[in-house]
Amino acid sequence: MASSLTCAGIVWAFLSFLCAVTSCVGFFMPYWLLGSQLEKSVSFGTFRRCSYPVRDESRQTTVMVEQCGRYASFQAIPSAEWRICTVVTGLGCGLLLLVALTALMGCCVSELISRTVGRVAGGIQFLGGKCSCGGWMGT
Repeated sequence: MASSLTCAGIVWAFLSFLCAVTSCVGFFMPYWLLGSQLEKSVSFGTFRRCSYPVRDESRQTTVMVEQCGRYASFQAIPSAEWRICTVVTGLGCGLLLLVALTALMGCCVSELISRTVGRVAGGIQFLGGKCSCGGWMGT
């Protein structure tokens, strides 16, 4: 298989892939904030949560659901800021993954990535990194 990348481009492709996967795993994991509530350990992120309180209408009390999962709907995310953070971080992860997979394909396919495509990919990767970091800083 011929490659359209130089040695530096191949290293960039693999590092891009590792960073994109790390960002996506961080986005999907619910361990951004840790604490306790009702004497139970709780954690949540913008996309998922673990051990969360739910109102039990039949007993008129609040009970802890001790499981991890996504929010039931986009509106179930606790605040507008967290919703914005979820969208911005998800967009950033998507852009990073798109560039990384394109770069990895460039390792196997001849003439896929030219100098111009590499520069555009670098710009998209920069934008994806800014979105991801901006989303994380918003929390």
